[in-house]
Amino acid sequence: MDSTPSPSSSSPFDLVSSALGRYGSRGGAAAAAGPDSAAAGPDRPQGERTTGRRVADSPAADRHDQILGVVNLDRELRITRANLDAAVFAGLDAVAGSPFAELLPPRDVPTVTRRLRQVLEVGEAHVARIQRLRRTDGSELVVSLSILPAAAPQEGLTVSLIAMARRLHLYAAETAIGTSLDIGETAQSLAESLLAWGDVAAVDLDFAVWTGEGVTDQAQGRIRLRRAALVPDRAWPEGYVTPGGDLPSDASRLLAQAVLRDDAPQAIVIPDRESVERLLGSPRVIRALVPGDRSASVACMPLVLDSAPPVVLGVAEVWRRADHPFRDGELFDLQELVARTAHHVDLARQHQREHTQVLALQRRLLPRTGGHTVEIASIYQPATPDSAGVGGDWVNSFPLPDGRTALVVGDVVGHGLGAAATMGQLSMEARALLSAGLAPDEVLEHLDETVTLLDDTESGLTAGYSALGSTCCIALYDPVSHHVTLASAGHLPPVLVLPDGHAGPLAVRPHPGLGAEFALREPFDVHTFAAPPGSLLALYTDGLVEDPALSIDEGIGRLADTVATVHPWDTLQQAARHVVSTLAPVRQRDDVTLLLARMIGYRKGDTATWRLPARADAPARARAHVSALLRQWDSRTDTRDDVTLLVSELVTNAVRFAAGPITVRLIRAGRGLLCEVGDTGNGRPRLGRGDLLGDAGRGLHIVHRLTTRWGVRWTDTGKVVWAEVAR
Repeated sequence: MDSTPSPSSSSPFDLVSSALGRYGSRGGAAAAAGPDSAAAGPDRPQGERTTGRRVADSPAADRHDQILGVVNLDRELRITRANLDAAVFAGLDAVAGSPFAELLPPRDVPTVTRRLRQVLEVGEAHVARIQRLRRTDGSELVVSLSILPAAAPQEGLTVSLIAMARRLHLYAAETAIGTSLDIGETAQSLAESLLAWGDVAAVDLDFAVWTGEGVTDQAQGRIRLRRAALVPDRAWPEGYVTPGGDLPSDASRLLAQAVLRDDAPQAIVIPDRESVERLLGSPRVIRALVPGDRSASVACMPLVLDSAPPVVLGVAEVWRRADHPFRDGELFDLQELVARTAHHVDLARQHQREHTQVLALQRRLLPRTGGHTVEIASIYQPATPDSAGVGGDWVNSFPLPDGRTALVVGDVVGHGLGAAATMGQLSMEARALLSAGLAPDEVLEHLDETVTLLDDTESGLTAGYSALGSTCCIALYDPVSHHVTLASAGHLPPVLVLPDGHAGPLAVRPHPGLGAEFALREPFDVHTFAAPPGSLLALYTDGLVEDPALSIDEGIGRLADTVATVHPWDTLQQAARHVVSTLAPVRQRDDVTLLLARMIGYRKGDTATWRLPARADAPARARAHVSALLRQWDSRTDTRDDVTLLVSELVTNAVRFAAGPITVRLIRAGRGLLCEVGDTGNGRPRLGRGDLLGDAGRGLHIVHRLTTRWGVRWTDTGKVVWAEVAR
């Protein structure tokens, strides 16, 4: 490379090089080989890497913080010439003939290579890309990179580099650190940014910050630190604390005391290895905190929460070798970077706390176990950590007192604590109403009203959250009739797989969802489907079936095909995991929720049903049927007497206060007997405090004393009074 470019040269490389104030001090061979070979001299063996020049800590040196460099590439993107003489570029191995990609972090190679080839093909410059370059010692340099096409296409490209050692680092670092709400990623971004000022960077956070707990100014002297990030990625000495590990208690105490001198957080510098070892004292602490034998000095900056009094969230450490001590200007930059980004760490802590709280609530709502008439398995997979927070997906299943099983799935609009609070309220309300005997459509009517009330001007919109448009689907499984009754409010249809292998979504009429405008509100339809023993029902949220490349119907079809592959002998929980991993192999931007229910039902011999006319002889006929059945079931004498009396009282009450035929059903369920008496009346039996010897209310008092629990559920034709008796 010529040391003096021709004024008439049209090469972008020569034009940029001519603008370098210190260009021309070296011959072409030195410039092409890069600064490392130029640093070799009589007293330095050829090939030994220099660690970078010492720049005097003076105003004159500060004026050179912004330095221009230039690299020329051929059409194969290999370096042909380079002028990176400035001290700030020391360590960049821009050797002629080597690929330019070797200067890039591996994660950036595809993107930058694509940009380089685009400029080659189109001939239009790509300017001012903030980019990191790799030094030979593992550290990185942040530059503003511009790609310029040569005047003649066959000459390749010119890449200009502007290393703004202070402002560009600070700007790029703060921008990168603020892009994630994950505490680990935030700490990692901070450590990577700090590496520009040293050889090793670590971020240690207070354990309360790491776990998302509250942070106070109390007990700062007893701070417990956990390593959250460490760069570069390399093999570390035995005993050195790596990410995820807790610092020894005496090491945590030393760091806390160092950055909290005179009760005020402040940065400190330990200038040499002798001082480091003298301060740390214990060999165990030295092994835990000092990254290696070459590390001689360290700068410790507290991450301070801007409050009164200030609270230390953790400590950031930057280590250097002995021949590269910290300058005052660099320490100012380090403190400014840590001060600017400490609030990002606290935001990540708050997000972690909210994420943990919401996730705990959703885990609490997940079904624990199924009953003896249905097998349950559920999967909840939260969205990616950098999303706006855990969503409002929820599923629940629980046995109803009358022997049926409720299966509920919902999707509350939004993310975070607002969605979680609404999710919990709707889930608990649905459970209470279903347990009280309301039908699925009636429960949805109540939930619809609840969502509307939650969205009023006082409690909803003023809080910055709206649940309008949330969806819910309620399915009730009757283990005697082997039917599923369901109602849906804007939710995707469940998928049913029959024992013969036929699979598909249930034909559910669409509904606008919960909290729709009054003009759009429609009655909630109730649908009933046969679900023989061995059937498999899948309830889910849209995160499982949504795919940008497919329509929603195709996504539901994929779900039906996948669920149909579940073998009757497969463990249901493993089958649920297989379905989710097949349809959502990577974490999505939306939560993924799946509830699988395998229908078992009662055996024929465990149930009996009789229909009786509403006449005076109905109680006697009911007693005869029940007594004969209990003898067949080998029930104890006292149980047989109690159940016979119980059924007699319920039938007597139905004859007296209702009309139409009376249905008596007896179910042998686990350790109890379930008695049901249905009629066409719409009155609700109530247990009063009247005279127990009088006729009014005497039957209900008998029912109350003989049973472990009893209640009422409503049907299309009337009501059913049920009662459970221990066997």
